[in-house]
Amino acid sequence: MQKNQLRKEQALEYHSKGRPGKIEVIPTKEAKTQRDLSLAYSPGVAEPCKEINKNVEEVYKYTAKGNLVAVISNGTAVLGLGDIGPEASKPVMEGKGVLFKIFADIDVFDIEINEKDPVKFVQIVKALEPTFGGINLEDIKAPECFYIEQELRRQLKIPVMHDDQHGTAIISSAALLNALELQKKKIDKVRFVINGAGAAAMACVKLYAALGAKYENFTLFDKDGVLHEGRTDLDEVKQKFAVKKSDWTLEKAMKDADVFVGLSVGNVVTPEMVKSMARRPIVFAMANPDPEISYEAATAAREDIIMATGRSDYPNQVNNVLGFPFIFRGALDVRATQINEEMKLAAVKALADLTRTPVPDIVNMAYNEKNMMFGPTYIIPKPLDPRLLSTVSPAVAKAAMESGVAHRNIDNWEAYSIELNRRLGLDNQLMRLLSTKARLNPKRLVFAEADNLKILKVAQMLYDEGVAYPMLLGDERKIRAIAAANQIDLDGMPVINPYEDEYEEQRKRFGELFFEKRQRRGFNKYESYKIMRDRNYFGCMMVETGEADAMISGLTKNYPDTIRPALQAIGTEDGVKKIAGMYLLLTKRGPLFLADTTVNFNPTAEELADITLLVAREVQNFNLTPRVAMLSYSNFGTSNSPEARLVAEARAIVKQKDPTLIVDGEMQGSIALNNELIKENYPFSELVDQEVNTLVFPNLAAGNIAYNLLKEVGGADAIGPILLGMKKPVHVLQLGSTVRNIYNMALVAIVDAQIKCKNAQSDEESRKAPWWKRTTKR
Repeated sequence: MQKNQLRKEQALEYHSKGRPGKIEVIPTKEAKTQRDLSLAYSPGVAEPCKEINKNVEEVYKYTAKGNLVAVISNGTAVLGLGDIGPEASKPVMEGKGVLFKIFADIDVFDIEINEKDPVKFVQIVKALEPTFGGINLEDIKAPECFYIEQELRRQLKIPVMHDDQHGTAIISSAALLNALELQKKKIDKVRFVINGAGAAAMACVKLYAALGAKYENFTLFDKDGVLHEGRTDLDEVKQKFAVKKSDWTLEKAMKDADVFVGLSVGNVVTPEMVKSMARRPIVFAMANPDPEISYEAATAAREDIIMATGRSDYPNQVNNVLGFPFIFRGALDVRATQINEEMKLAAVKALADLTRTPVPDIVNMAYNEKNMMFGPTYIIPKPLDPRLLSTVSPAVAKAAMESGVAHRNIDNWEAYSIELNRRLGLDNQLMRLLSTKARLNPKRLVFAEADNLKILKVAQMLYDEGVAYPMLLGDERKIRAIAAANQIDLDGMPVINPYEDEYEEQRKRFGELFFEKRQRRGFNKYESYKIMRDRNYFGCMMVETGEADAMISGLTKNYPDTIRPALQAIGTEDGVKKIAGMYLLLTKRGPLFLADTTVNFNPTAEELADITLLVAREVQNFNLTPRVAMLSYSNFGTSNSPEARLVAEARAIVKQKDPTLIVDGEMQGSIALNNELIKENYPFSELVDQEVNTLVFPNLAAGNIAYNLLKEVGGADAIGPILLGMKKPVHVLQLGSTVRNIYNMALVAIVDAQIKCKNAQSDEESRKAPWWKRTTKR
């Protein structure tokens, strides 16, 4: 399988479908009535204008300036594409804006400027200062980028940072400090070889020097060879790092060097060069997509090496997203006038220190690790670590205050940390973690309705991204015709038509196994063989026999027609009497889990308790603590109706079976989701000061109606239905699911398969425990 391969067609469709591009502007205030409009614009808008006119600092109180960053480029050095111009750089700048938003809740306008003259470029950006709280310079070629950043930092009173330079410098510095500690070396003693002398490389060596490295211990190379004192093309900064003689080669410099840092081109360092380095060497090969030496070659050459790259598929990725969102967040929150050296060094120290603390389970889960810990393969935090925002941003903000560039002080750091975590948004984080976990242990995923364009698109995405091994069921000629007509590559994916003669032996084997299960439950032997021509039954038997790990179906069939084969061929987990259906809704308040939304019409109190325990266990599989509200039209006995008493009784059964579960009811939905209301009126409730993330409905009608209303009217992104209580992973799509819905369900199925595979290998003691107490191995 090719890892993380993105195809041209997928990338173009992603950017063009629906509303073109990746960003939009959403009002933060109500604007529905005439009164709202009068406040938003004329005449009400005049009042904040007057206040800002009296005191310009009030612009931060009455406008979005304090949370608005400009991502500015002229398109002269875009990724690996070079000088492609401002218009062609716009997708990259929009993408940068997306990263600012999802990692640090910073709003962004991307601005592409048609100007290559650095003096004029500075004048244009300076004129934009009143609009923004900060400026992120992006993809501007050297040497102009040095002048532009220097002048803007001098002339503007808002933070300015060229991330291409300083982002890599900050992240690699944190990694360097940790690598030096592990290798028992001092930064002022080690000898550096730096391959590359562009914007990023020079920012790196300057920051390394600020951390204590000696100028005389550096040997730098650019495309023209070693930087030496005889060269006339070196600027003032590069002259500080110049060696005396011109006879240095990269091979010669590497001998007995302690640290190699590459920001150049791929495959210029050989294993022999690495072998010639000093004991316990450090190699940061950060060229992308191909590093200066591959991870495999470097680690094979030296067992005592610590290695980092710019790639996500190897340990120790130096990734700028570990820096810029959190640095700007801290700078904006204290209204810093600049991002100075003290703030950069604070970010370096915060990142280095965070790496040495215990890694949360949610991060271990995301990267499919049992227990990541500080060591040679973990010298820098992972990009999906949710602690980054509440660790790096306060450190940067504090450094801004202490160095005198902050216009606003933060007094309560604990409250600030809580505010930052609320900004993070668990919904995006949840799906990123789910995607990463799926990718780290791909499973064989059967698509029973592969003769569908949406399914084939998702199959290609899963295969290309290394998330799953799709197995396609259906008429091969039809499937390949659809794929060919839509430029979908099925290479590497098996296509199986259960109806064809070549699968007769497999149908017979499956039929015999199925007959053993169903011979006293309405199926005779002939029917058991015949039904294996049905793709849903055939696919379920593939999962049951271990020839596949999970199955997805239901895009073109009614819900009962998809569930029935799964129940008959696979069945429920031991101890589970009835399965249930759950939806995950990604809402603005965070993820909400809803059950039962698809299976049980009118559950008894005992059944409702079992549904609650099933959904709570599934929420834990997402590495979240379930906080469950059991819903009704009654609040804690305000109605003595049978329906209300049933929910209260179910809650009592849940607490009897699992006293540790945070669960309460019966209660109305408005109470469950409003902490102030529940605290004021029902202070005895377990859900006081808890963020409810799980809603259990009294019957199928209530759950299904609520889910559909939230999805259609509330604008929530829905994932599901997720079947709970099945022995092996089979999941059902909604009729008419989008490609995104199907992809998300595939991620759920893959992670479900990972969990169930581990559970199948658990010890006898665990298997003897009641099902609601079984833990998931991680």
